[in-house]
Amino acid sequence: MSESRLFSSFVMAGYECSSQRRGDGRRLDLQASSGHAKWVSQDYGRLAELGIKCARDGLRWHLIETRPGHYDWRSFLPLLQAARDQGIQVVWDLCHYGYPDDLDIWRPAFVERFARFAGAAARLMVEEGITAVTYSPVNEISFWSWAGGEVGYFNPGARGRGQELKHQLVRASIAAIDTIRAHMPDARFVQCEPLIHVIAGTQRAGDISRAEGYRLAQFEAWDLLAGRQWPGLGGREAYLDVIGANFYPQNQWALSAGKILRGDADFRPLAGMLAEVHQRYRRPVLLSETGAEGDERVPWLDYVATQLAAARARGVCIEGLCWYPFLDYPGWDDDRYCPAGVFGYADGEGSRASFHPLHQALQALGRNPELRR
Repeated sequence: MSESRLFSSFVMAGYECSSQRRGDGRRLDLQASSGHAKWVSQDYGRLAELGIKCARDGLRWHLIETRPGHYDWRSFLPLLQAARDQGIQVVWDLCHYGYPDDLDIWRPAFVERFARFAGAAARLMVEEGITAVTYSPVNEISFWSWAGGEVGYFNPGARGRGQELKHQLVRASIAAIDTIRAHMPDARFVQCEPLIHVIAGTQRAGDISRAEGYRLAQFEAWDLLAGRQWPGLGGREAYLDVIGANFYPQNQWALSAGKILRGDADFRPLAGMLAEVHQRYRRPVLLSETGAEGDERVPWLDYVATQLAAARARGVCIEGLCWYPFLDYPGWDDDRYCPAGVFGYADGEGSRASFHPLHQALQALGRNPELRR
């Protein structure tokens, strides 16, 4: 059986790299707080025992470009070099919610600066001897637009401007893709967006229409990139490469009754959701983020793996599964311990204890020929 066509292994390790400013002004840096930035070589080294040869990781733009047009790569080079030296293929996130403090995200300069930053990153990778690269330009445009532009949860802290922010992030992603392709014509791009399902929970026509509107909104960022909506933003089908679908246990809800959890009668099977995405775009699909906390980790992985097999049986081109995050981490809002990873916090020498049941389950999944072909 052959490995996945796009990625070096079907199972991927996702390293949390969020770097947004919270509403209270505090800058998050999950690569630092999880210890991954310090212990990246050890973290990548552990992947071999799991048969994992591919990861999602990220650049921290706010640390790299502290002055306009000046790039300090010291925060990124250890990750890039560790991946190269250990033979780990990485899908590099260029903007995972965070950006330099001097930038006004609403202005044209944001798009221009991001494109130049993306181009500089591509040139650096070429100089380091890495020429076949996959990027995720702007992570979760839809979620960021809601969190940062609609409800003021994190930067830029706006309310009622979600659609405006979504358009700006699409422009930035398009500009970055163009600049990267000028240096790396064979670069690939994963556009990662939350996969959701929303129902009304009532029989009222207005509620049903509103719920369907929320559900269909999950496709807007992909549609904008492809030029199917608002073509004046510059979107074209060529900007939509690999569909990255992020799916967690809390990604389904009823407007009138809150979350719909696995096991509930209204819970929509993941295989059907993936089939809808594939039918709409006819692109390869990566389950670019999935995971759960505590003792729900293994049952959730079992469910997702079964659903991926079912989706493949329906003709969906599934390229991989990324467990995210791969390391336990402190929560965004309160620093609570989040036991969501395959490995826990690092000790003073970079050692991490594994959550053995998940460790074993991922090993077995990586050997499953039905998901590797």
